[in-house]
Amino acid sequence: MLERTRDGKSKTVLVAGGAGFVGSHLCDLLLGQGHRVICLDNYLTGTQANVRPLENHPSFASIEADICEPLRIDERVDQIYNLACAASPPHYQADPVHTMMTCVVGTRNLLAVAERDQASFLQASTSEIYGEPEAHPQVEDYRGNVNCTGPRACYDEGKRAAEALCFDVLREGRVDARVARIFNTYGPRMRADDGRIVSNLIVQALSGKPLTVYGTGQQTRSFCYVSDLVAGLTALMEVDPNPRLPVNLGNPEEFTILELAERVADMVQTSSALEFRPLPTDDPTRRRPDVTRARTLLGWAPKVGLATGLDATIGWFAATLRDTHDYGRAPATRRTEPAGAAR
Repeated sequence: MLERTRDGKSKTVLVAGGAGFVGSHLCDLLLGQGHRVICLDNYLTGTQANVRPLENHPSFASIEADICEPLRIDERVDQIYNLACAASPPHYQADPVHTMMTCVVGTRNLLAVAERDQASFLQASTSEIYGEPEAHPQVEDYRGNVNCTGPRACYDEGKRAAEALCFDVLREGRVDARVARIFNTYGPRMRADDGRIVSNLIVQALSGKPLTVYGTGQQTRSFCYVSDLVAGLTALMEVDPNPRLPVNLGNPEEFTILELAERVADMVQTSSALEFRPLPTDDPTRRRPDVTRARTLLGWAPKVGLATGLDATIGWFAATLRDTHDYGRAPATRRTEPAGAAR
């Protein structure tokens, strides 16, 4: 019997960006909870392979559309998750104007659907709104240190503007809007060409290429496994009353990039050397979430440690190489959590 929400009711949920890395895992979770799920995606960075196993599910539907354009959603929805934006620097910098419009115009268009249907709305924001932080770890009250004219501004400032839109319509009583600030997330279904550090290192290690480390490798990140993240997203959507505050979602364990590279090399058992390259413009040197608010308001905390999550992610990429011989395409696997991970 399918699991239901606390009120015992199945909902119709629109997931914008539902064919992406995080979005497809969220679709899986929502379907498992007994909801009807509508996946909306323009497939610029999402892939058909991520949602192909769901095509025959009686509670799943998909719409190919760009949220920057006027949206036609013919059925009433109860919840909207907005994950529709390229999230890695190579992808969001490839068309920075479209990235900004996705964050601003796209969020406005989805908020209009939420207002029409009186649906709850969750905006997937990002730790990038903190920029090069002068406060560490990052708490939600920290207002950030962002270069508003740099090459990353289309994403950083776009997400900050989207947050402002959400809180404006919330204060006006028009939409029950919630905002999650997502820190570095990894796991199966990442694109190999997305330029993120975890996928870069794993793909390079599996293919015997040098492991690329930018800067000195002493910059830090905190890595959250995807099953933990989507559990946090649904917890924020379901919590009552609305916190009316942004909430950090991430794993507070902090690692240097060198530590990550060495761990990946050990787990893959590669002899690949490290290759150091210049640090990209405005790339943050420190990143670690304070998740006190998520623990207190949502009862949420990450459960999957880095070793367990990397093992599952490496296994998935290894299978991708065997099955497709193309790291840019994801195999149709539905494994969301590593073996032994707590749900």
